[in-house]
Amino acid sequence: IFNKSAEKLGMNLIYDVSHNIAKFEKHKFDDKEKMLCVHRKGATRAFGPGHPDLPEKYKSYGQPVIIGGTMGTASYLLIGTEKSMKESFGSTCHGAGRVMSRGKAKRLFRGDALKRELESGGIKIISDHMSGLAEEAPKAYKDVDEIVDVTHNVGISTKVVRLKPLGVLKG
Repeated sequence: IFNKSAEKLGMNLIYDVSHNIAKFEKHKFDDKEKMLCVHRKGATRAFGPGHPDLPEKYKSYGQPVIIGGTMGTASYLLIGTEKSMKESFGSTCHGAGRVMSRGKAKRLFRGDALKRELESGGIKIISDHMSGLAEEAPKAYKDVDEIVDVTHNVGISTKVVRLKPLGVLKG
């Protein structure tokens, strides 16, 4: 497969948007459309259906948003909503967020033990650095299911699919 293009493999790009970025965008503010600098930190763009900046194939249902979980938890595909345009400048979360620093996670968790635990749960781990695994321990993060439920329930994004990890490649 390494010598074949994405097109030949039947792979299509779904998501091509940065998070943690400042970008000039048109938004309605104080009942007027204005060009604003929207700074998203811990957030990503989630434009709703019909937004003129969306590619044609996404205009009818909204911008796809990938919410990465941890090595041992689910990830999600969401779509932006009209409400996100009104309530959050077309933004939603880009992940669950950490509950502890990388340094604290490295002190509390052992990468080799984490690798054994995840592999016993059916998740293949490839990493040369056990300390790197430790700092990304699933328990170092908030519960992604709860975070995604909040964004879905308040209406700034809509759940499309929940994805379970099969493997982790940690550089």
